[in-house]
Amino acid sequence: MARNKEALLLLIDVGPSMHSVLPQLQKVCSMLLQKKLIYTKYDEVGVVLFGTEDTNNDLTTEVGGYQHVVVLKNIKVVDGDIVEALQELPRGTVNGDFLDAVIVGMDMLIKKFGETNKGKKRLCLITNAQCPIKDSFEGTKEEQVTTIAKQMTVHGMRMESIILRGKLTQDANKRIMDENDRLLNIFSKETSTRLLYVEDSVSLFGALKTRNVTPSSIFRGDLELSPKLRIKVMVYKKTVEEKFPTLKKYSDKAPPSDKSATHEVKVDYEYKSSEDNDKVVPPDQRIKGYRYGPHIVPISAAEWDAVKFKPEKGVKLLGFTDSLNVLRQQYMKDVNIFIAEPGNTKAILAVSALARAMKEMNKVAILRCVWRQGQGNVVIGALTPNVSDRENIPDSFYFNVLPFAEDVREFQFPSFTNFPPSWQPNEQQLEAAANFIKMLDLTPQGSEEVLLPDFTPNPVLERFYHYLELKSKHLDAAVPPLDDTLKKITDPNADLLLQNKSVIDTFRTSFELKENPRHKKSRRLLREKWAVSNEEEGKGGITAQPANLIEYTSTVKVENIGDLTPVQDFEAMISRRDSPDWVMKAIKDMKNKIFDLVEDSHEGDNYPKALECLVALRKGCTLEQEPKQFNDFLRHLCNFCQEKNLRSFCEYLASNGLALISNTEAADSEVSDVEARNFLVKHEPKVE
Repeated sequence: MARNKEALLLLIDVGPSMHSVLPQLQKVCSMLLQKKLIYTKYDEVGVVLFGTEDTNNDLTTEVGGYQHVVVLKNIKVVDGDIVEALQELPRGTVNGDFLDAVIVGMDMLIKKFGETNKGKKRLCLITNAQCPIKDSFEGTKEEQVTTIAKQMTVHGMRMESIILRGKLTQDANKRIMDENDRLLNIFSKETSTRLLYVEDSVSLFGALKTRNVTPSSIFRGDLELSPKLRIKVMVYKKTVEEKFPTLKKYSDKAPPSDKSATHEVKVDYEYKSSEDNDKVVPPDQRIKGYRYGPHIVPISAAEWDAVKFKPEKGVKLLGFTDSLNVLRQQYMKDVNIFIAEPGNTKAILAVSALARAMKEMNKVAILRCVWRQGQGNVVIGALTPNVSDRENIPDSFYFNVLPFAEDVREFQFPSFTNFPPSWQPNEQQLEAAANFIKMLDLTPQGSEEVLLPDFTPNPVLERFYHYLELKSKHLDAAVPPLDDTLKKITDPNADLLLQNKSVIDTFRTSFELKENPRHKKSRRLLREKWAVSNEEEGKGGITAQPANLIEYTSTVKVENIGDLTPVQDFEAMISRRDSPDWVMKAIKDMKNKIFDLVEDSHEGDNYPKALECLVALRKGCTLEQEPKQFNDFLRHLCNFCQEKNLRSFCEYLASNGLALISNTEAADSEVSDVEARNFLVKHEPKVE
């Protein structure tokens, strides 16, 4: 069996007490198989139902008993038939015995695989465990469960139990549930498997781990505490972002009858000379370079290899610090976990002693890490103790990457204490805000936290998998609406908002919101269209030519400022929010475009267009709180025109009343209103 390949057997309770949750259960189980079709299409899956009216399993035929257990799908490579079968589960009519289902599932796995594939066989029991199980013919129920659990271990099987316990009905017998919980706990302890209690449909989506990922270490070696003290450790990823499956290009040129066709698309690139478009530049004549101001600095592969930082592989302790000195917001990237080398008793004891001492003293360790030989960077991070509360799980550490000085972003915001007393929140407003926060607390008093990370699926991914399954059957299938269960993750709880309407109303009435008239005027101007006639151009008013930065929307993402519509291109670029870099790139490109227009102008033919670009740049810098960018550029442009005998453009700007951005328009500006109004481009009479 392949490294990540597994055999999964779903044991699903479809008895009367489960009918209310079966619709959600169908979605979760079918989505599990949809992911397997994408990531692990060679996994084998089987489905066993219990609590059914009928009986259909081998053990009933061979030895008798095991009534009301049906093998819906035998163990086979996952396919669309199993997905469809799980989307329409039958409704049972009798109480289900989960122990019978477990034994039937074990029998199926043993007959299918025997002693092979140890560790790759998994049972997944899904029930509410509200119904009693039959008494054992020999011994107690606890002894029977212990015997079954030991047989699971012998045959290399794992089992996870997902117990659905939402709002219990009056028919639920607490004595029976407590007994079943004790029996399931025996499975959990004897086989070291998961036992999860699920309260709602959202948690159910996240409880069933639909992606089986085999752990792969990113580092194996010594944790060097000093030159003479080392601990053998292994480092694994604790969390990692789950991304969309990789899209690939396929060709439909191969004939449908060709069964061996891979439909693979191969892409080749050619580099051609800028001087001669027909001349192909071979690899040995190409070189990479870095932009350095207006120049391109070429750097050969040999030079780049020589200048690379080449640290040695290893993990070294730099020292300890109080945990309060390492803030949560400083954590970067994914979380790693440090464990002692398995089977190494001395390493396990050393890690445990160090972790417990650090926890007792409230300390974290700062490490210097180079995970592999030849790694081009060094990682500095914090090692936090993780003391286990279970005897069969050793202590370990969590590791979080910390930022260097260049990685830290300091955003300064004005404090309320700097505002006038009339603007300060009063006690009534503070109380209204506090009640509003308490109302939306995800950890209500006496209840478990809502939207726990371990049980909250990514709604974007879940919707994608569902749509992909629809698309595989119907190529013209429309995108379905968001599932109601996933809406509970993305939308506020409607019942909670309705119950706390008075709190929301109090919060709303406690604060009087007024529109800033200065910003209102600015936004009104930004919404105006370019509607300036030739007569108005000579009147010297520039407020009639605003840049429509807010209203502008484009279906095409502009990445450069072109020659035909530079203002519209600038507006589109500066309005993009898929990356913070677009604002600075738009400002930089617009500056270059204005310089080109002024330099290439013949008898002032480009002056009107350059003025339009300047006005758009001014409005954009005002809106994005970048007044210094515009003010410095305008001063530099005026000096440039004076030096290059382009004083006519300076006169043109002066006649149109173009001014610097004052601190009234933008709080970050260092220019006063008087200085901005008096800024007129100085010009000297032409020398004949």
